[in-house]
Amino acid sequence: MSSKIKILAVSGSTRKDSSNFKILKYISNQLSSEFELEIFEDLDILPHFNPDLDTDNLPKEIISLRNKIRDAQGVIICTPEYVFSLPGSLKNALEWFVSTTLFTDKTVGLITASASGEMAHEQLLLIMKTLGAELDSDTQLLIQGVRGKINPEGEIVDLETAVLLQNFINRFENHFL
Repeated sequence: MSSKIKILAVSGSTRKDSSNFKILKYISNQLSSEFELEIFEDLDILPHFNPDLDTDNLPKEIISLRNKIRDAQGVIICTPEYVFSLPGSLKNALEWFVSTTLFTDKTVGLITASASGEMAHEQLLLIMKTLGAELDSDTQLLIQGVRGKINPEGEIVDLETAVLLQNFINRFENHFL
């Protein structure tokens, strides 16, 4: 019996029950049974990136996050756009990986779900390329006007968005199966 393929999902929003979190929960529910998805919800407790702390005595929160990325076969990041950029908490988390190779050749799916999102998506793509992540245009998705496409229960109420998310999920899964 083989073990499940571990996926770590990161929401770029620290808002409780955000649209991005709802999308990740939706993906988790749609993934085939070969996958196990964990949603990382602790962006707001990570210490500010400081190269002086990126030593043998890393903060425990960073050790935990790095271990989660190391142990995952794939990563999905779903983020909003704040002030035409990435949320600071997500960028802070990603900066803790600059001195590592933990993202090198790791399959990563990127979703930007926001009112507009184009600038944040572009920046996230650049950062992940810099970190060496394995990126594929088929596993990148920009969902504009996201608040009108998901109801409070986390159901995708826009048919086109539901199809795009299912296509994203299928293509992401195909990287592993």
